[in-house]
Amino acid sequence: MQFKTFDIVPHGTKFDFVGKRHIAVALSLAVNLAVVIWCLPFVHGLNFGVDFAGGTELELKFTGKIDPGELRTAVEQMGLKDASVQTYGAEADNAYLIRVGRIVLMSEADVKRVVDAVNARFPVERYSFNAEVGDKIDFEFKTPPDVQELQRVVQSAGVNVREIRQQQGLAAGSQSYAVLTQGIADKISASLADKFAALSPKDQLGHPKPVQRVEYVGPAVGRELRNQGFKAILYAMALIVVYIGLRFDFRFSPGVIIAIVHDAVVTLGYFAFSGREFNLTSIAVILTVVGYSVNDTVVVYDRIRESQGKYRGRSLAEIVNLSINEVLGRTFLTSFATALSLVGLLIYGVGTIFDFSMGMLVGIVSGTYSTWFIAAPMTIWLEERAAKRKGAGGQAAAQQPAAEARTAHR
Repeated sequence: MQFKTFDIVPHGTKFDFVGKRHIAVALSLAVNLAVVIWCLPFVHGLNFGVDFAGGTELELKFTGKIDPGELRTAVEQMGLKDASVQTYGAEADNAYLIRVGRIVLMSEADVKRVVDAVNARFPVERYSFNAEVGDKIDFEFKTPPDVQELQRVVQSAGVNVREIRQQQGLAAGSQSYAVLTQGIADKISASLADKFAALSPKDQLGHPKPVQRVEYVGPAVGRELRNQGFKAILYAMALIVVYIGLRFDFRFSPGVIIAIVHDAVVTLGYFAFSGREFNLTSIAVILTVVGYSVNDTVVVYDRIRESQGKYRGRSLAEIVNLSINEVLGRTFLTSFATALSLVGLLIYGVGTIFDFSMGMLVGIVSGTYSTWFIAAPMTIWLEERAAKRKGAGGQAAAQQPAAEARTAHR
């Protein structure tokens, strides 16, 4: 059986990738520097999602179309000035995402007022309130109070109660009560259900219920997720460098480091310049791009290793150029096929699916470019620098005996 051939890139191409490496490096440095500067918090920064920044995210759905600006105004009228509103899903779904960075409504003054009111009616052993946990006050009593009376006392202090949970106290014989007050999600849901009652879907009891989903992440958890995400990228890069060094030669590792850092930064640039939300899915995109870029680079390195044995006597620059040209068609077709699989997701995908697909597309283009112009050509540059240093050292060593001989002759 004979396979048909289909060559977009003709055999025998002799494009000088190595010769263009200086232009490519200058272009890459400019792009990477622009991304890094743009990502600085005092310049622009990334649009961190709830995963990393902490806060509350609500998904709302209506039976008719509502102007996002009108929704944002309604949220801001509740005192939530840092809210963002955007459409979610297809336009016909009439779905929206509301994100607020503030995760509690109660101030310290509100907490003190509630504690004073409760303590006046039921002697409190101890209480605790943590803004990072949310709108919740934990009370501990020696004598268990009536739950309904406790709720009435809290509400008399001007704070609405959503639920009171009874649990075992820390001290022996004590009883603890977690008073969950009305949080941001409850307030937004109630206010929007009242304002847009005609366009809100109804629950089983016929009450307007526009809020479909609520996600909450505390600031401390968000910071931890963000730090762990960036650590995952660094660990992946380090392991890839070790793998390249063990499989080929550690002389090739610096080129790989430069290439994968380049691709990671370029992919990050999509989220930075587009203003799209940077969250855990974005970390997954960067990790996938790093792995994809290395896959292409390994193919080129394999061909370089084969060519070194086949074309003995040729310089490393010639071998690298020849090897890249030999696998040029394969690299292009692989990248094209992978990018083609993302087209459907880009056309029909929304939200995080669209961001994942677009980030991957940017990463594929960057990874293909770095395979041709960054990874292997940078290895040549490093080899040339090492050879120059070695030559300069050998020349200095050869000149020293001659200088000593002339000194002795005098």
